[in-house]
Amino acid sequence: MMEKKSDTDRNAAVMPVLFLGHGSPMNAIEENEFVDGFRTIAEQLPKPKAILCISAHWETGGPRVTAMEQPRTIHDFGGFPAELYAVQYPAPGSPSLAREVAAAISTAKIDPDQSWGLDHGCWSVVKHLYPKADIPVVQLSLDRTRSARRHYDFAKELASFRRKGMLIIGSGNIVHNLGMMAWERPEIGYGFDWATEAQGLVNKLIRACDHEKLIDYRSMGKTMDLAVPTPEHYLPLLYVLALQEEKDSVAFFNDKPVAGSLTMTSLLLDAGE
Repeated sequence: MMEKKSDTDRNAAVMPVLFLGHGSPMNAIEENEFVDGFRTIAEQLPKPKAILCISAHWETGGPRVTAMEQPRTIHDFGGFPAELYAVQYPAPGSPSLAREVAAAISTAKIDPDQSWGLDHGCWSVVKHLYPKADIPVVQLSLDRTRSARRHYDFAKELASFRRKGMLIIGSGNIVHNLGMMAWERPEIGYGFDWATEAQGLVNKLIRACDHEKLIDYRSMGKTMDLAVPTPEHYLPLLYVLALQEEKDSVAFFNDKPVAGSLTMTSLLLDAGE
């Protein structure tokens, strides 16, 4: 396990970047090995000045960024226990960071948003990293009109924030096919053959830094068509990879399937400075 750097050591250094496989909203309140994985990885991180999160669960027609002082906790799901709907994650927002994000992007106009908040793709996992909810959180939406290539290129314009003490998090799932879930076998570690094949293929390409193939995932055949039937849970991975620098190591965690057709694979990019 890498040694955690102090906040002073990191002050002018390159912040890590995270992709978190968020899975079921129930991970917000359950105790399982994935939750342990989120907590363990948090121990390796310097405390950020703010968090910029790209979640699979906020798609818009044109990019938007949350710009309110106090974002609401959005329970954007149905059919779960009352205990889950009672969870609040009262992290502050950061209108100043929202303005910085909008100003940093030259290829698109980013509209400030006062109505969204923190959806479960964000708060259900960030709450395990920073349970005190004392770090400002801003969400950047996924523009549904953009191709995978344009998302990747757009994300590269966020690179400067790694040197401003910001932790950038992409939250989704690499394999995410809810229509084929084996609800009768919800145990951790159970994956269909095609799901584990896709998991291994993507991991191999990530290790090889082959971003071109990962961007062009639709050309990778039926396995990836099954793994990524819709793009929104995969695209946050491309945001993270777009920010990868030459010195970054790649560490995988929570790299297991669940219920056949979903993987919780998560990764940390860290220059180790």
